[in-house]
Amino acid sequence: MPTLNLTKHHGLGNDFLVLLGAQDLDEAGLPALARALCDRRRGIGADGLIAAVPTADAVARMSLHNADGGRAEMSGNGIRCLGQALVDAGWADPGGFCVLTDAGERWLEVTAEEAPGCRAVRVAMGPTKVLRLGDGEAEIDVGNPHLVVLVDDPEAVDLVALGERHPDRNVEVVRVEDRLAATMRVHERGVGLTLACGTGSCAVVAATVAFDLTEPRVTVHNPGGDLHVEVADGEAFLTGPTQFVGRIEVPWP
Repeated sequence: MPTLNLTKHHGLGNDFLVLLGAQDLDEAGLPALARALCDRRRGIGADGLIAAVPTADAVARMSLHNADGGRAEMSGNGIRCLGQALVDAGWADPGGFCVLTDAGERWLEVTAEEAPGCRAVRVAMGPTKVLRLGDGEAEIDVGNPHLVVLVDDPEAVDLVALGERHPDRNVEVVRVEDRLAATMRVHERGVGLTLACGTGSCAVVAATVAFDLTEPRVTVHNPGGDLHVEVADGEAFLTGPTQFVGRIEVPWP
């Protein structure tokens, strides 16, 4: 029986399975593969599956399927995990390189290992678009859709219920701590509650800057740890750690 060789990585607990060299895998089968492998009881367990193939225009082209099998345009932590996987596999050297996503080109800067299996990865996340602003809410496009809601206490919000009322987008509830820090929780489309969200952190900063509540450079406290976001000239830059978890061999017909 043929096998698939994957690696698992996480960015602050937001975990992904990475499949490199997936060109021999029928793309139509990726949603089912994501559902099977991301299942935390019957599979390996992850928030999403990233498949990447080499391309002449960049180091790789990636596709991302959430745990429910739905295809997502972009993931900030996901692409950071992919960056680590590409360097670990020798597809790229530490430093800067480009990856193609469904939301367009993204430039990554991957450090040498700072500790066993740990790298810092910075991503130029592309443009942030404020689609609606008012009444303590903001609709933000960061290559994928977000609803950012300002609250007094993120822990007091029934975020599952709120997220289920907006199944077509990622939902963040955020408390601004000061001009340089914010605390958020996130319900991700196609996944549910996660420990961190890179695009969500960028959306939060885009919203708080638009509300004039923070500076353009903010530390965003996610449940799994801190991400650093800078919004400049309408574009977002995301920095945080990635951790290699292990290598996985899975039988697959």
